[in-house]
Amino acid sequence: MARQIAGHLQPIGSTRTLDSGMDSGVVKRTVLPGGLRVITESISGVRSATVGLWVGVGSRDERPHLAGAAHYLEHLLFKGTARRSAAQIAEEIDAVGGEMNAFTAKEHTCFYAQVLDDDLPLAVDLITDVVFEALCSDADVDIERGVVLEEIAMRDDDPEDLLHEMFVETVMPNHPLGRSILGTEQSITMMTPSALRSFYRRRYRLQRMVLAVAGNVEHRAVVRMVESALRGRLSGSDTPRPPRGGQARFGRSVRPVLYKHDTEQTHLMLGVRTPGRHDERRYSLAVLNTVLGGGMSSRLFQEVRERRGLAYQVYSSVTSYADAGHFDIYVGCQPDRLGEVAGVVGGMLADLVEHGVTEAEVTRAKGQLRGGLVLGLEDTASRMFRLGENELHYGHYRSVSETVERIDAVTTEDVTALARALLRRPGGRSAVAVVGPYAHTDDLPEELHEVMA
Repeated sequence: MARQIAGHLQPIGSTRTLDSGMDSGVVKRTVLPGGLRVITESISGVRSATVGLWVGVGSRDERPHLAGAAHYLEHLLFKGTARRSAAQIAEEIDAVGGEMNAFTAKEHTCFYAQVLDDDLPLAVDLITDVVFEALCSDADVDIERGVVLEEIAMRDDDPEDLLHEMFVETVMPNHPLGRSILGTEQSITMMTPSALRSFYRRRYRLQRMVLAVAGNVEHRAVVRMVESALRGRLSGSDTPRPPRGGQARFGRSVRPVLYKHDTEQTHLMLGVRTPGRHDERRYSLAVLNTVLGGGMSSRLFQEVRERRGLAYQVYSSVTSYADAGHFDIYVGCQPDRLGEVAGVVGGMLADLVEHGVTEAEVTRAKGQLRGGLVLGLEDTASRMFRLGENELHYGHYRSVSETVERIDAVTTEDVTALARALLRRPGGRSAVAVVGPYAHTDDLPEELHEVMA
């Protein structure tokens, strides 16, 4: 692989080859005037192409009174531009059999389209038109307000989704990362068209953006498409913004937090805060997560479901942001089994701290991670998502081989040390959330109060 320079340090107007195709397609990056990065992966033998415009703006960039603005805006941009109505946008992508969509996360928003390779010019034009030329009219703001409120209501009707929101708010208290991406019913109801348009103008800047394309494409041709679509916007001496960094500060978690819901199951989530994605221990954390609850052979699945039959769904997961993250466990069980489930999970965490992980577990977890990584890159959309997210969040391209090498380098000692650092007396870094038929936290079993104490 060619020697790399970080995207935010690459000179404007220059093109760099980031990977010559040893274990992937040829990857190139061009930095355009204004700070927009265009990065492509050329893959022979496919007939599709996926384009994504990544904006380094998410819900953590909102002030409290604008909670949900990034997601609201993502919806709004599809309502029409100076050249196309909402119906025309949908008709043009449908006419070529393509797919066009978007999503908002805590630290970014992505607008993407997947089409046949011959239709890539249309996809680039549609995506850039939506992102840069949206009208954001008062009437459309009011129409889409109802859609976003329905999405919040749908979230509240799903116990697992509601539980996740509660847990994150509890494990990351008094911080934008702890707030819901959707905002609240109050914040969405009170948000004005002028506030959304101001958020749009201030945040959607070229230096915050990465346009990523993967598929049967040629890099220079993609750059020409972008230059044609953006016309006079590509100007100025602004350089790309560097990846987010820093150190997030949180309040102390309150444990446990309960939402009374007359459900047939009790839904439990517990976990701890972790270092952010720039921490070198992230590969050890991925292995730890896989050992504990990342698959059918994991400790949680085997003990809670297979041996004891206490739950149908049980797993662990990791979420990482620039400067923090969380490692959590989910279990859905009958209400009268919650105490036993909490006791079993607590015992497993204590055993992990005391005895660590085994060589066989780590070997199996690394194999699972390697296989999942490679199998997850079998289509152009997956490759585009990996391409764009790496560029936006890390500032450089990481080949599959490089990632596999970092996974393979993880040792049993690394994983055990991290488990002890995270789980031994987690204190204010831990959180417990429950959704179920309980009137008060005093009604929850004692085992639950003890599990993360």
